[in-house]
Amino acid sequence: MNTKIYLYLGGACIMAIAAVGCVFELAFGNPKFGTIATVLIFLVSSPATVYLFGTAVKEGRMAQ
Repeated sequence: MNTKIYLYLGGACIMAIAAVGCVFELAFGNPKFGTIATVLIFLVSSPATVYLFGTAVKEGRMAQ
């Protein structure tokens, strides 16, 4: 199987964990890296999760 698919899925997992972590940081207290940095991480990681997962699914379908 194509190793790019695994890289896309791994990246999507990491980005999803970052996005969820940012939500918890913003909702339940004072963010460790500050509010602005945490919001920026969230704004980057959320669409990156969707893009990387969608790309992995598309590549996986093409590999079949």
